[in-house]
Amino acid sequence: MATSLAVADIDGITITRLSERPALIDRVYDIDGNWPAFLPHDLVGNALLNQVPADFPEYCVVATDGDRVVARGLSVPFNAELDGREEMPDQGWSRVLAWAFRDRRRGQPPTAASALEITVDNAYLGGGLSYPMLAAMREAVREQGHESLLAPVRPTAKHRQPHVPMADYILQLRDDGLPSDPWLRVHVKSGGTIEKVAPASMTVSGSLAQWRQWTDLPFDRDGDVEVPGALVPVRCDLTHDRAVYVEPNVWIRHGARSHP
Repeated sequence: MATSLAVADIDGITITRLSERPALIDRVYDIDGNWPAFLPHDLVGNALLNQVPADFPEYCVVATDGDRVVARGLSVPFNAELDGREEMPDQGWSRVLAWAFRDRRRGQPPTAASALEITVDNAYLGGGLSYPMLAAMREAVREQGHESLLAPVRPTAKHRQPHVPMADYILQLRDDGLPSDPWLRVHVKSGGTIEKVAPASMTVSGSLAQWRQWTDLPFDRDGDVEVPGALVPVRCDLTHDRAVYVEPNVWIRHGARSHP
């Protein structure tokens, strides 16, 4: 029987580990999300992310409202103690995702767990569902023996300040001392600690034709191009018919036993 992990007064919503509801593994992407169209073209993510629910269901959680899947939370285990590795690499999201699958293939024991995403259906945004989803992810990794849940977090309002360095952006606080960014604020209010910037957490490289398709922008001049939804400008190179986006994220550490 599936066990409710964390519901937090949201009527009708049930949150469970995917390992307890395997019938939902193929449905976790049946969510109306709002990720920028270019973002899924990170090469590592494009190759591996869709496999995470099936290969690591005990590290993933799903929220349902009746029969409807309304949110997913994905995380993966990896070994941070092998030569050349660390718990919070500069390559952030892409690096830990690649490590997770390499370790699984080679039978390496995990020493750390990293969140990859929490996605809430657009119809359920603003209802506070992110908090119990994050709590459920912490509980899921705790039950796998981890003391912490790491997270290379993508600040949701950073795209409004694409030219501000991420190191400066994370210092922007409200009067109450909490981060001004809404998603960073959720993590901090939930007990997370901002540790460092992951300067190259995702990389999307494509032809100018691809970027025009993804963004409806002309990409007709060399240099930085501001793209809606991008946390930093995209670098356009007409001579080589290429544009590259290198996204910084923010490493946050959660004690797996902490609660909002």
